[in-house]
Amino acid sequence: MVDFMDDLAGAFYDCFKFILTGICYLLAGMLIVGVPLYLIVIIIGKISS
Repeated sequence: MVDFMDDLAGAFYDCFKFILTGICYLLAGMLIVGVPLYLIVIIIGKISS
């Protein structure tokens, strides 16, 4: 029974780690791509007006 609980806890840990890693990569990618694009839009907006 202890082995089953250990395996179940390991499975939950792996699933949550996979989900959390994916969310972190998504947020990092949004920051890496979004912030420079936002700054470029601000600069071009100031130049054109």
